[in-house]
Order: sequence, then C-alpha cells, then structure tokens
Amino acid sequence: MFNLSRVRVSALAAGVLAASLTAACAAPGQSEDTGSGGSGPIKIALVDAQSGQLSSLGKWEHKGAKLAVDEWNKAGGINGRKIQLDVFDDQGDPTVGTNIARKIASQKYIAMLGTAESAVTIAMAPILRQFEIPNIASGQSPGMVALKSPYLFLNGPTSTTYDETLAKYIADTKKMKKIALITNNGAYGKGEHDAFVKALESRSIKPVADEVVTIDQKDFSAQLTKIRQQRPEVIFLGAEEVESGLIVKQARDLGITAPFAGAAPQGTPVFLDTAGAKNAEGTIVSSPYLSNDISEDAKKFAAAYKAAFNEEAEMHGAKAYDGTQIMLTAMKNSNVATGKKLADAIRAVKHPGLLGDFAFDETGVGIKETTIGIMKDGVLVKAEG
Repeated sequence: MFNLSRVRVSALAAGVLAASLTAACAAPGQSEDTGSGGSGPIKIALVDAQSGQLSSLGKWEHKGAKLAVDEWNKAGGINGRKIQLDVFDDQGDPTVGTNIARKIASQKYIAMLGTAESAVTIAMAPILRQFEIPNIASGQSPGMVALKSPYLFLNGPTSTTYDETLAKYIADTKKMKKIALITNNGAYGKGEHDAFVKALESRSIKPVADEVVTIDQKDFSAQLTKIRQQRPEVIFLGAEEVESGLIVKQARDLGITAPFAGAAPQGTPVFLDTAGAKNAEGTIVSSPYLSNDISEDAKKFAAAYKAAFNEEAEMHGAKAYDGTQIMLTAMKNSNVATGKKLADAIRAVKHPGLLGDFAFDETGVGIKETTIGIMKDGVLVKAEG
C-alpha cells in the first residue's frame, strides 16, 4: 500500500543528507556565509598569547589588528560586508595553538592573523596548510620560512635580516670583535642564535662566549659569570622581552657593563620596564620600526592607536596593523576569495606599510630591511654612522 507520509519522511532525509554532503565537500576554509559570494560577516581569527609571559605581544597585536579592522568597518567593510575579528588565546603554547588551528578550521574562519610566537606559528602551520587557511604571522624565526607553506606569510623580516644588520653595525661599523652570546633554546632564541652566528662566521669572528638558557629560566648568574670572565665588548641577546630584561638586570647586578645587542624584543616597553631604563642604556637594537616618529604614516598610526586604546603604540602593534591591512586589501582585491586564491591575492599585494614597503616573495617574506637604534634615556633613537 502506498504510504505518502513515508515518502515525505524519505524525501526530507534525502534533503538533509544532500545538504550534509554539500557542506562536507565545501572547499577548506570556505562556507556560503563567510567566503566569496556570502552575505554574512567575513570571519578572521587573530591567534596570540592573551595570557602568560608573552601576553604583552598578543595584546599589542590584537590592538593593532583591531584598529585596522575598525577603520575598514567604519568605511563600509568589504563589498558592504562587515569584518569579524575574533581573538583566540594560544597562551604561548604550541599544543594550545594546534588545537586552536583545528577549531578555526571547523568554524570556517577564512584567514588568520598571528601568532607573534614563532614556535606556536610553526606548530599551527601544517593544519592551516591542510585546510588552506592563509596566515599572516609576526614571528621572525627562519624556521617558519623553512616550512615552505604557500599559506604562511611574515609581516616582518626574519632573524637573518635582523642579525645581519646588527652584525654589520657591531663588527663592521663599530669594529667590535669580542662578542658574547646569550640566547634561549626556544624557536625564537635558536633562530636568533643561528642567524647571528652565521653573520659572525662570514666575518671570521668567533664568539668569546656562547651561553644557552631555557625559555622559563629566571636565574642567569651561572651563564653571566662565564660571560663576565671573557670581558666582551658587546653581548648579543636572543630571548623574548621579559627574559631579556631579566638577563640585562642581572648582568648589571654582576658588574657587567658591556652593552647588549638584539632584535625586536629589546626595543619594547616590556623589555625596558623589566630591565630598568638605567640598565638598558646603550642597548643596540635592530628593528624595522624604531619609533612612532619614523614617518608621517607612523605618527598618524600612533595618534589613532593612542586615541583608541589610551596607550603608546609600538612595533608589534604596527606589525599587526600592517599585516591586517595587507590581509583586508587581498580580500577586497579577490572579492573575498578563500584558500589558494586568497593566498595568491596576499602574495600579489604591494603595500607601503609602517615597517616598510611590503612585496612578498615565494618564501612568504615581505620585508627584508631593518634599521639600528640605540636605547638612550629610555627611548630608542636611530644610531648615527
């Protein structure tokens, strides 16, 4: 006997199954609502440490990215669609980062900004590549480039650029030859160590001391005592903001007077506050963004940042602002494409940013130049000569 109700149920089940199969077969990182042709908000994930020792980086990055997104939304978004920036706390932990990578893939975010922590970015990259989610990150470890992911882009130079510029100033310009190193064993510290040692080797310089510490170490007296015995002219520092500040403070307590030299972390307010302005005096810093006064665009950015968050801007906020501008420009140029099309659109963007003129090569690096600054009276100023 013909059963109409059974036919209706079967038809409904078939429709549900068809919808499920359609969703399952959608391109990675793409959905009808968030990708090209959608009408809902454009979903971008910002992943950075919002808690823990590296939280200052994440909070600066969040503010820089939010400032850019708010500007675009105020101007109408992209094709009339609002940009939705959601923040995820990776706690500076690679394992947490990989879990977040899976989460943002399942929740159909079409792009990611961050992280500022090289080790976390490296851990997340294979998952983001699998789901074709383009990522503009702020770390500087050459290990990110070594992954050769077509979906990973850097919104600043790698350690190779930072440290070649530093070696050129210390060894070539200032003629310093007695150079000691103290770096940590994390992805950032190892990248800094290897890049600076390579720059010294090209100048036939061997460090008088080469000390490695752990990323969570608090007492550096043993390593600093060994360095003091060698009477170096300068000490290269490869560690994040807080640890770097502690190292400098303890070095001064041990009577070490040689200047320290390093990259981006040594130019931040957290480093300065941790070390103390007097202890940090004379620190040599290699950076693509020395201060908020380096250009008219930097002054405009700093004023907007101050108005929005009631605090002074610094390099990590500027990096995130640049990276977000590049990401949103690529989305606009590609009509909110996803996956490989969005990655190709990012690579095609030529952006006059706060850190310099961005032009991405096949490695995903867009900036290859830094400037030397010297810490004087608690302010980073451009080095002379």
